[in-house]
Amino acid sequence: MMSSMRRLGFICWILTASKLIGIDGALGSQNSEEAYVTLLYGEEFLLGIRVLGKSIRDSGSTKDMVALVSDGVSDYAKQLLQADGWIVKTISLLENPNQIRPMRFWGVYTKLKIFDMIDYKKVVYLDADTIVVKNIEDLFKCQKFCANLKHSERLNSGVMVVEPSEKVFKDMSSKINTMYSYTGGDQGFLNSYFPDFANARLFNPQASPEELKSRPIPQMERLSTIYNADVGLYMLANKWMVDEKELRVIHYTLGPLKPWEWWTHWLVKPVDVWQNARIELEETLPGTGGGQNPNEDLLVKFLILLPLAFFVFSYCHSSLQTRPLIDHIRHLYYNLRSGGVLGYPSVTASTINSNQQFPNAALGKLPTFLGAISVVVCFMATLVSLALSFSIVPRQVMPWTGLLLVYEWTFTVFFLLFGSYLNIIHQWGIYVAHQSSFLSHPESSEYDSGKGHVRQLSSCNVATWYYGLGMASFALAIPLLPCFLGITALFLRSNGQFELKLLLHACQMPSEGCLDFVIQVRFDGSSRHCIGIGYDLCFTTPCNESISKRH
Repeated sequence: MMSSMRRLGFICWILTASKLIGIDGALGSQNSEEAYVTLLYGEEFLLGIRVLGKSIRDSGSTKDMVALVSDGVSDYAKQLLQADGWIVKTISLLENPNQIRPMRFWGVYTKLKIFDMIDYKKVVYLDADTIVVKNIEDLFKCQKFCANLKHSERLNSGVMVVEPSEKVFKDMSSKINTMYSYTGGDQGFLNSYFPDFANARLFNPQASPEELKSRPIPQMERLSTIYNADVGLYMLANKWMVDEKELRVIHYTLGPLKPWEWWTHWLVKPVDVWQNARIELEETLPGTGGGQNPNEDLLVKFLILLPLAFFVFSYCHSSLQTRPLIDHIRHLYYNLRSGGVLGYPSVTASTINSNQQFPNAALGKLPTFLGAISVVVCFMATLVSLALSFSIVPRQVMPWTGLLLVYEWTFTVFFLLFGSYLNIIHQWGIYVAHQSSFLSHPESSEYDSGKGHVRQLSSCNVATWYYGLGMASFALAIPLLPCFLGITALFLRSNGQFELKLLLHACQMPSEGCLDFVIQVRFDGSSRHCIGIGYDLCFTTPCNESISKRH
């Protein structure tokens, strides 16, 4: 009897576990006949799905949220989505048959599996790069298949309403390898599979039940732009195609400008909505609050501290060979206060005058191409520094963290690269100067070299510290420039006006007069149209008399 009871209890436990986990590999249980669905086939989109789920719940919906997760996604990602309230269903990838396609489209055909979710009567599919800004429960009133027209007669598969059907899914599966896709992905396939979609009637969520009964049930309906507001089209016009207050779903369609990339926040205004939702993400697993990734936190801290540690080490190393920093600052202070020559006791005015031949000899050997080479090296060091900084900074950190990390590493790498180049030039200059001094005055080269070194050290210290203080001030000012200038995005965020000026200055000989030609172009920030063009023509005579003409 006890054995039978234990066996019965074990069977009940298995049944309960299978209900919670799902026989098909699902994590979580079904609670409604309608659901929101998204697809995760790469962990790059994990943060996007987390924000999407929060936005759906914030809109007041209590329907199921189902994440179709492909093979290869980590168990940690599945656990995180489940902790956020998603029902996680593991599915196998549908291979993309198109050889010519964007790299990011390698798994998008898996999206077609939403047509096979026959456990639900109706599902609303949302891409991982969308966010819900208002309640969209009325989408479940849409019949059969619904999507939004984006580009002329083409539908966009980022937001769709689907009535799952095993028959339709099998028919689609049989045509995947033969049906043309103009995008090389699922969107192009769906446009070919529903060729008459452009003629579908517009979905009207306000239609009365009597009106709906009086018409035949449509096989397809078109969604309004408010259910799939394309950020790409926003960037083209610098405004939404409809009233911003009416938007329900924002879709971040641009490939390199996804909202979770830290740099996108500084380029496109609508990303603010996404970032605000990200900040409010709860810590459903340790270290995940605010959209943080605990695996990247250690790397971020390391990237912040390493340049600082390098500069501290460099200063400590140099202070052992030269005077402490406070002595340099005190020396500069007294020099600026006195307004005279730096008071190095071992160097006098007569010494400087008597040693004038040292720099002259060196200057005679100065290559004419050194300035051009230095400019090229400077630009190359800047480009390499920026490229390296962008490559090592995690892409999904917070916008300010990403900006400051790139800024910090760009300056650090630039100082290392260009500083190394300057050190090579410095050592080469010392060698050439010593060679020139020895050939000109072999009997006094040692004595003059010593005096020249002290004199050059005094002037070099002044130039070096002025340069260092200037660069430090410039470095601190750069992150504050957007605040001072009111620039918070590359694409216009205000309705103000701005003006471009082009100055052409022609002056062969000052004694013959000069000609200034200024072109002014004014733009309107809201319409992005030119609202005025003018020019100023000014001729300055040798007697400094100006003759102007303005238009």
